[in-house]
Amino acid sequence: MAFKPLHDRVLVRRVESEEKTKGGLIIPDSAKEKPSEGEIVACGDGARKDNGELIEMAVKAGDRVLFGKWSGTEITIDGEELLIMKESDILGKTA
Repeated sequence: MAFKPLHDRVLVRRVESEEKTKGGLIIPDSAKEKPSEGEIVACGDGARKDNGELIEMAVKAGDRVLFGKWSGTEITIDGEELLIMKESDILGKTA
């Protein structure tokens, strides 16, 4: 993939959610919501302050992150659906 986000944007691949609940109930596809967890595929270099100083990104490629339900813009690259979003749309990293 030859795509690099600019500035403080990240490219995220959604991680599929579990098909069963902890209690063992199977969730049908029609009842599933799009997952709000993903893996960072690529990152920009970071934002810039008014004086031109670079603010480094807090995430890197390979990190698993949580993001808001309506965050990002869906794009298709090489036939794969991905999200591009600002780093500020990311709520946190998972361990």
